[in-house]
Amino acid sequence: MTKSLKELKKEDWNRLFPIELVDHNPEWKNIYRKEKQRILDKVGTEKILRIEHFGSTSITSIKSKPYIDLMIEIPKELLFDEKLIDKLAELGYSHFKVPARENIDEYSTFGKGYNVDGTKEQIFHIHMCPKDNAMWEQIDFRDYLNTNKKRAKEYENLKLELASKFKNDRGAYVLGKTNFVNETINLAIKK
Repeated sequence: MTKSLKELKKEDWNRLFPIELVDHNPEWKNIYRKEKQRILDKVGTEKILRIEHFGSTSITSIKSKPYIDLMIEIPKELLFDEKLIDKLAELGYSHFKVPARENIDEYSTFGKGYNVDGTKEQIFHIHMCPKDNAMWEQIDFRDYLNTNKKRAKEYENLKLELASKFKNDRGAYVLGKTNFVNETINLAIKK
């Protein structure tokens, strides 16, 4: 019997937590704000420089997996700080180290709301890194789609297509969005 999320294999994640998209829920903004405050109360503003809501639940006009994604800026020297990781663990978060890839440096990610039996609570994902990490371009992506409804609808259509094709393959679902995301970030940066 699996005891923790860290023991789950890729196949387990795909089977237990299939891709499911739902209509936008205006309450996601409030859920984000409450979780942001819980994190700030636990960790403090000396270590956390900024918290942003990003990902599809922050884009008001499209369907999304009902997960709240938070981007947290920390000083570079706290990137893999054990005390900081422990503070988030006290809030129920599991820590994972994301290795460097393409133009993105390594960073910390955290998940909460997943249970090893496949049941879900409200799911939260934290992506924690210094401001010079390319992950912060996701905020440009969010802002661009919130002001460009046509592009946002194109993204939703792509997500629906990928979700139907890769319902039980999270990796393929994410990879299928990569070109669109990169193109949109480039459009946002040129803006």
